[in-house]
Amino acid sequence: MATTQLPTPVPRKPFPLPALLALATAVFVTALTETLPAGVLPGMGESLGVSESAAGQTVTVYAIGTAVTAIPLTAATAGWNRKRLLLTAMGGFAVANTVTAVSGDYPLTMAARFLAGVAAGLAWALLAGYARRLVPVEQQGRAMAVAMAGVPVALSLGVPVGTFLGRILAWWVPFLAMTALAVVVIGWIAAMLPEQPGQPDGERAPVRRALTVPGVRPVLTVTVLFVLAHTILFTYIAPLLDRAGLGGATGTVLLVFGLASLASIWLTGAHIHRRLRRLTIGGALLVAVAAGVLAVRSGDAPLVYLAAAFWGLGWGGAPTLLQTALGDAGGEQADAAQAVLVTLWNAAMAGGGVAGGVVLSRLGAGALPWTVLALMLPVLAVVAGARRHAFPPVRG
Repeated sequence: MATTQLPTPVPRKPFPLPALLALATAVFVTALTETLPAGVLPGMGESLGVSESAAGQTVTVYAIGTAVTAIPLTAATAGWNRKRLLLTAMGGFAVANTVTAVSGDYPLTMAARFLAGVAAGLAWALLAGYARRLVPVEQQGRAMAVAMAGVPVALSLGVPVGTFLGRILAWWVPFLAMTALAVVVIGWIAAMLPEQPGQPDGERAPVRRALTVPGVRPVLTVTVLFVLAHTILFTYIAPLLDRAGLGGATGTVLLVFGLASLASIWLTGAHIHRRLRRLTIGGALLVAVAAGVLAVRSGDAPLVYLAAAFWGLGWGGAPTLLQTALGDAGGEQADAAQAVLVTLWNAAMAGGGVAGGVVLSRLGAGALPWTVLALMLPVLAVVAGARRHAFPPVRG
């Protein structure tokens, strides 16, 4: 009697956690470099001989550097080796943070911050695709969650620690610390990440073609509005709390926000494969509720901390959710779509810095959370309406 031989099971590759943690640390460097000035504005402005508002534009010029260079640089370097390109971006952060730390000249500092933004444009266009390609399809959401965990860690731990170091030592010390970390990340990436080739000439498509793919534009619309709202609140949370008599609690509020963001990252990684739509709607709703609480009860400390927790829970998973939604919707045009997302993301951050400053100067700090709430309502509407391609109930 013939016997049927069962096929030999294919061994499953282990989850590449060390490599993904290297990417997460690169994300941490990128996110913290961008937001670090927010915690040291008084000392930074005094050293450079400018106002706090002018010093705050170091965040804006970083975002502009990313926004204006991400798409052309992504197109120009499409054929380059991905690993070497990421190492180059990390080297750019090391140089830019060093110059920022030692410069006493405002134009030179702005130039260094612009260079850091250019490095970020390269990095952000690489990081999401790198994480997705390290794992099989069913693990891509988890891999993205691990890699994007660098964002809430930067906000929850990096900014408070950087602010603390800036106050007890000097405002420039955190920037030198970021240089040292960037050097460590360069070695980590070189040792742990596999090589990834660029795209052959015949496989490259114009970036604008990605905008014609169904589902891409709704995701990008949500991204712009969500990031704009978050940036306004994050950049100007200190003046808002000062107005409410809670200025001394800024660090604690940001810590609560950051810890809640970490919890959001975990929840997103655990459930994104099956519940991307629900998580996106829930996150946007939580941020809207947080803005509403801050709008009407910003002087009530317990409610402010609750609002910070809602804000963190709503925002922490947003980078992973939006980049995953765009990757799903973009299909073969996913890399080009990610380049557009990087540009619009940072344009929204630049716009948030400017718009928040205008609102603060003309209407006062009390108008900031109302502005955030007004932006989050259309986010909810677009996500709710984009059921077919952008935010489907079931991922394809």
